[in-house]
Amino acid sequence: MLGSYFGHFLDRPLSLLARKINLAPNTITVIGLLMTLVAALVLSWNLLMGGILILLSGLFDILDGVAARTHNRVSEFGAFFDSVIDRYSDSVLFAGLAWYFLASDSMTGAWLSIGSMIGALLVSYTRARAEGLGRECKAGIMERPERIVLMAFGAITGWILPVMWVMFVLTHVTVMQRMYYVWKKLK
Repeated sequence: MLGSYFGHFLDRPLSLLARKINLAPNTITVIGLLMTLVAALVLSWNLLMGGILILLSGLFDILDGVAARTHNRVSEFGAFFDSVIDRYSDSVLFAGLAWYFLASDSMTGAWLSIGSMIGALLVSYTRARAEGLGRECKAGIMERPERIVLMAFGAITGWILPVMWVMFVLTHVTVMQRMYYVWKKLK
């Protein structure tokens, strides 16, 4: 949703930074994953710092694509690699939140984290499967940028449990939206 509204609006300001970074886009993707792993670990004991690290790792997620476009290194494998690493990143963040909730004796929060992770993976899968059938499918309200922003917001403000409720509901609503969209296209 955010991606469809804003597209590559950060390309211009970040391309200056991307020109100065002499790293392959896939290397930037891996650095972003490593930062996400640290964020997930930190979330378990410090929500505020974890939220800040989520935002910082999200910057790397944007920067890898900008670097690829800036240095004319866009490739099909790069897009594939980035998508796979994004699923790992999503999963470890949800696991970090589940760990936080378990340490806080909130089984509800832990289950919401796991359920939201399942929803997030299915959001990605429905798009990939639709594309495998030859149909583009970007329908839905809760894509990855929204999830990252919401997770960071919840962690930074401390409103993580209400945010997990919202994320749980909206990831599964997005799956249903995509299923309906593809059903209509294939009808």
